[in-house]
Amino acid sequence: MPVITFANTKGGAGKTTAALILATELARQGARVTILDADPQHWITHWHETSGSVPNIEVISEVTLASLQGHISENRARTDYFVIDLAGARNTLMATAVGLSDHVMIPIQGCAMDAKGGAQVLELLCHLEQKAGIRISHSVVLTRVNSLVTTRALQVVKTLLAQRSVPVLDTPIIERSAFRDIFDCGGTLQTMDPNRASNLDKARENARAFGDEVRRLVPLRRVGAIRRAA
Repeated sequence: MPVITFANTKGGAGKTTAALILATELARQGARVTILDADPQHWITHWHETSGSVPNIEVISEVTLASLQGHISENRARTDYFVIDLAGARNTLMATAVGLSDHVMIPIQGCAMDAKGGAQVLELLCHLEQKAGIRISHSVVLTRVNSLVTTRALQVVKTLLAQRSVPVLDTPIIERSAFRDIFDCGGTLQTMDPNRASNLDKARENARAFGDEVRRLVPLRRVGAIRRAA
């Protein structure tokens, strides 16, 4: 049961939004997803309380350094994917979550501060490989990308990542109002009222492409685990 952790030491990088988009998309496709909400802001917990029961999704809040590994062990039998949402900080909890991960997603907006926060996660991954022989696959996901404009700052970030041979997902997360509104409305992109969010169809298409790419990167190891939804 793969563990996917979203990490960036800078807050506001679109980490929680990316984590929720992935979790709900995996669940829509039939995977059983457990979200470990280790962000002190608890946005995903608030979303879950607003939503009520969402098929194939469980949310565990109040995740601490002491409880993290236990939550994973206790829920393995009924989980296909774990998604961990961390605080925008470099701390022991982040290091532990990264160490337990099958894949680390590093959300980065097109700005230098986000890139620096992502670089600290990359440094930790490099340290684990060099000092402990632990190699953890990882990818950058570009977030809050303007669908019409490619900014100079975004191009600088892309160039920097390419120079360092950092893998970047082909699917960026586009800036869409639906991705913000889901936290207020609850539910998923599939249950959201089209009259309350502009370009909802494009948001759904973006989420589907993101989920499909992540599933190819981090496939389930248990045959038949996903029961594809209609």
